[in-house]
Amino acid sequence: MPTTPARPLLNATSVSRETRLAYVLRHLRMAYPTLPDISIGYADSQPQLTVTEASNSFFEQQQPYPAAPNYRKWLGSKIPFFFDPNPEKPLLELLPDGRALIHADIISAAFYLLSGWQEYHSEERDQHGRFPYAASVQKQYDFVTVPVVNYYFDVMKTAVEHATGQSLPPRRWANNAPFAACITHDVDNLYSAWKAPAKAAWQRRDWLGFGRQLWRHFTRKDAWDNLEEVQEAVAAYGAKSTFFFLTEHREAADGTPNADYSIQRHLPQLQRLAATGAEIQLHGSIGTSTDARRVMEETSVLPINRAFPAIRFHYLNWEPRTTPALLEDVVFEYDSTLGFAEHFGFRNSCCLPFHPFNFQSGETCRFLEIPLNVMDTTLHHPRYLQLSPDEVLSALIPMLLEIELFGGVCTVLWHNQNFDPANMHNGPRQFHELMRYLRSRGAAFLTGTEVSTAM
Repeated sequence: MPTTPARPLLNATSVSRETRLAYVLRHLRMAYPTLPDISIGYADSQPQLTVTEASNSFFEQQQPYPAAPNYRKWLGSKIPFFFDPNPEKPLLELLPDGRALIHADIISAAFYLLSGWQEYHSEERDQHGRFPYAASVQKQYDFVTVPVVNYYFDVMKTAVEHATGQSLPPRRWANNAPFAACITHDVDNLYSAWKAPAKAAWQRRDWLGFGRQLWRHFTRKDAWDNLEEVQEAVAAYGAKSTFFFLTEHREAADGTPNADYSIQRHLPQLQRLAATGAEIQLHGSIGTSTDARRVMEETSVLPINRAFPAIRFHYLNWEPRTTPALLEDVVFEYDSTLGFAEHFGFRNSCCLPFHPFNFQSGETCRFLEIPLNVMDTTLHHPRYLQLSPDEVLSALIPMLLEIELFGGVCTVLWHNQNFDPANMHNGPRQFHELMRYLRSRGAAFLTGTEVSTAM
């Protein structure tokens, strides 16, 4: 039974309000590229757009959770506002002289959610060393499928529009698309499709069925050895895939599996995929999210774009106390690990790529995070959501509409093994339903690198 890895010790200083303000305004400008030069800040700096300061000494301490949020209506939705000391006052007060007052500390609230403060300061981890959804404010206050930070940004955007008289549209994508979709595949297994049915036949003493599975295993191509078929399925929608490959086939020390294949054997196949437009990137094996040396070794094996290397860690491993600094040291251009395994939605409450915060250095990370919104395993798994086949798309649509509203990016992870026609729960039918929906809404299908360069 895997044991929970030891957590690194906290090694962070307080985060000043100037740092928090700069971090949030940087991402506001990423959300609204035409944002004019206007002063936004707290009252003592006499800005044109004034935000109420209400974090008190929270960011000078090491508590993972602030006081419960107040809920306010914005854009027709009930949105949680942390650091909101005056709920009796209007959220946004537009003054006749072009100034505006925001009566909740949305700078502190946006920093808290986007930076991952709760993860860094919490001691909670699951059996794989991950910060669990169950310990999150997204779970506690039920807003994992709402990009709350984008709502905070919209409040500021509305105030800026009042002050300047200029309309600020959200970000647009290739060919003026209203939002983007990044279709990715983690290649964990290529040769194991036969194992589960063979085991089931053995357990029910169906010797003929067991023998049939063995015969197919030794005489036919495995159903999961399907990378070209996966690429063709995605290309049918005018899209290109981003594949994340494991280079380690040995189990981790705790018994957690890595790849069931040898990457060396498949290098020519990877090169053929890349030649037809797919993006090839690293799927960091178990343990690499805290080991820079191993990450560098694994990166050297793959025929990736050396000018734009990227990573997603196996099992969505991410240790907030060490992984951001590691990615800075190894110099990846983007990561796409940050999503909850247990639920689709927004782990950092934002539907746009963002720069994580390095609490060890007290600085914004250089690399970009393309957050993960939808993982096939999440949708139907004994420990996760267990959606029925017909519930998948309808469950996702409200989240997808939020992404579209704010001109965001929907990052989809569909493992190659779940393109197996035998999978009726989170398999090819559900994938194609999702892709048809995204295409019908006018999404720009982009690789991870294309998303990053557009930001």
